[in-house]
Amino acid sequence: MIELKNISVAAGGDCAGEVEIISNVSLTLEEKKIYVVTGPNGGGKTSLAKAIMGIYPVSGGFIYLDGEDITGKTITERANMGIGYAFQMPMRFKGLRVRDFLKIAARDDNEKTLYSLLVAVGLCAQDYIDRELNASFSGGELKRIEIASILAGDLRIALFDEPEAGIDLWSFQKLTETFRRLNETKDTTIVIISHQERILRMADEVILIAGGTVTDITSPDKILGEIDYIDCECVCPDCLDRN
Repeated sequence: MIELKNISVAAGGDCAGEVEIISNVSLTLEEKKIYVVTGPNGGGKTSLAKAIMGIYPVSGGFIYLDGEDITGKTITERANMGIGYAFQMPMRFKGLRVRDFLKIAARDDNEKTLYSLLVAVGLCAQDYIDRELNASFSGGELKRIEIASILAGDLRIALFDEPEAGIDLWSFQKLTETFRRLNETKDTTIVIISHQERILRMADEVILIAGGTVTDITSPDKILGEIDYIDCECVCPDCLDRN
């Protein structure tokens, strides 16, 4: 279980000095549950997730993992404690092969394990396992490989920032299946930042963040009932479900 008590996060502003981007947020996230964090752009969703990971320091409040105060812990210390984060925009690692990247994440060099991680995110393992993580990869491919690295760990908290971004429909379906399987087989707390209807429907609870604060914690049915969708001809998974 992870508990946030009165968390605030500030960022450097211009003439006005620091600006508070997360303000006095308190949450309790239980193990073996899926939480989807949603809300308007710029509302503080990613900042909150980065504060949990330790990427952003908190300017106020405390973070506890199973009762232990981790507020002052570094990113590396939190990773070693079982907190993982998949970025919205993954980084490239020139000179590092996919195989080696996943070995590090999984702490396992078993070929079957590495292949299964790639298959879980919709990639042909044979085509990708020995490729170098360089500029030849698209953003969507990098995203899937980073998600595979998060799935590789035996995590207590897994944070995913818009995992559907840049992913095709078939891979998106594989990804949602993987989240469900992770939820069924592990005690991991899964936190997903997303606006996608199909991901929202997976949630045990939906956390709505706007203006740097939690404005509601509710059910998927309630939040989806309040959203008005506009008919369109795009090929995103949600629109294909509705059209």
